[in-house]
Amino acid sequence: MARRLKKLLVANRGEIALRIIRSARVFGLKTVAVYSAADATSAHVGAADEAILIGPAEAAKSYLNIAAIVAAAKQFGADAIHPGYGFLSERPEFAQATADAQIVFVGPRPEVMAALGDKVAARRIAVAAGVPVVPGIETAEISAAREFAALVGYPILIKAAAGGGGRGMRVVAEASQLETALEAAAREATAAFGDGRIFIEKYLAHPRHIEIQILGDDHGNVVALGERDCSIQRRHQKIIEESPAPGLSAEMRAKMIDAALKLARAAGYTNAGTAEFLVESDNFYFLEVNARLQVEHPVTEMRFGCDLVCEQLRIASGGKVDEPAAPRGAAIECRINAEDPEHDFRPATGTVLHLRVPGGPGVRFDSHLTSGAEVTPWYDGLLGKLICYGADREEARGRLVNALGEFSLLGVTNNAAYLRDIIASDQFRDAKLSTHFIDSFFSGWRIGGPEIDAAIVAALITAGDPQAETGALPQNNNQRRSPWDGLGNFELWGSRK
Repeated sequence: MARRLKKLLVANRGEIALRIIRSARVFGLKTVAVYSAADATSAHVGAADEAILIGPAEAAKSYLNIAAIVAAAKQFGADAIHPGYGFLSERPEFAQATADAQIVFVGPRPEVMAALGDKVAARRIAVAAGVPVVPGIETAEISAAREFAALVGYPILIKAAAGGGGRGMRVVAEASQLETALEAAAREATAAFGDGRIFIEKYLAHPRHIEIQILGDDHGNVVALGERDCSIQRRHQKIIEESPAPGLSAEMRAKMIDAALKLARAAGYTNAGTAEFLVESDNFYFLEVNARLQVEHPVTEMRFGCDLVCEQLRIASGGKVDEPAAPRGAAIECRINAEDPEHDFRPATGTVLHLRVPGGPGVRFDSHLTSGAEVTPWYDGLLGKLICYGADREEARGRLVNALGEFSLLGVTNNAAYLRDIIASDQFRDAKLSTHFIDSFFSGWRIGGPEIDAAIVAALITAGDPQAETGALPQNNNQRRSPWDGLGNFELWGSRK
């Protein structure tokens, strides 16, 4: 049934909140932003038509506060809530509270979210739909775990049944590690999700991680918008995603899309979601469903010429999904995070003192950053997503290498140089992709001289050094002078303590 939506509350922050607000404006909706005390000056707050403080910096008291968010929607007369990704986006209780308040939730129904958000229940749906799964068992009992490991062989993978994002996940290489890993995984799962159930699977040696974007409506229609390869991960967190998946045969692609559609229909899925698979050799296995908009959705948008947020809003308004246009070209995205790749990727904070955003044909930068913005320790460290499109993968790759070279951010340590080296590498060019790519090729990465020189030039410009505007750099180490001489309490990748 068609619904005329007028005002959308965005229950998120940062890059994705700003992204949703922009699309909602195109869709013709007024918008309400929610923000914590730490985000009072964030870009998404100023971009919305209205905004409301919902709590202190702690996420549990603000962006995870269901009652406060629903109350804010009622107060401002919002007739729909978009959860974005992260925070409450996959919490069935949030979708249910929204529905109970007679507000449209821009996402799947709570019962569908509950079923697919549980790895064990989602696996049962997949098996019933005829979708291949990795051999596995739900158990935290050491005796049952030992029997399963003896049957399929080591290594095995321990996962939290109720969650994702790598939390509660352990790879067990031999029997002597099993009991300790089971206990640790259960503790972490309980702390992260309030649910200590454990699922154990056969560990695939060098799989690729490939996902299918789906859209479903309330009229029983489900469509797929191609695939994304998300194999390049660090600690089970995606950092580079691309579409189409290089080297994937047309036959395998068709089979995976068919499996994703079967799964979506079996679950009664509506709105945007992603069916994720592990691919090894000529086989693929169901992994999980992300019942929300994915961080990496822009690569699909660039290939299919669509706006997935507007599609979500159209579905939430009672509209039907259409068969997508034929995809064109290739797109690659990388996640620029506030972290230090040279020091075990420790999280970074600080003030954005200088920001240079790349441009040119096929270049897109999704971010909430502005000069002077504060990056705090309270939330996820995603600073922005740099996405490049090309007629083919090599053109998209070349544009992304150049765009990362143009990107400059001072005041907050980030992984842009690390990402550029990965994408410029022979291994990435040759698509030697697997979930072990980072461990295999980039485990000992260190920043190179050109990146340091570029940062020094930017720092000198920030300090007002006229020589830096010409790009003149010292030719050897003896000629180098420190740019920090004129910067006071400042360091190249953060604030001096």
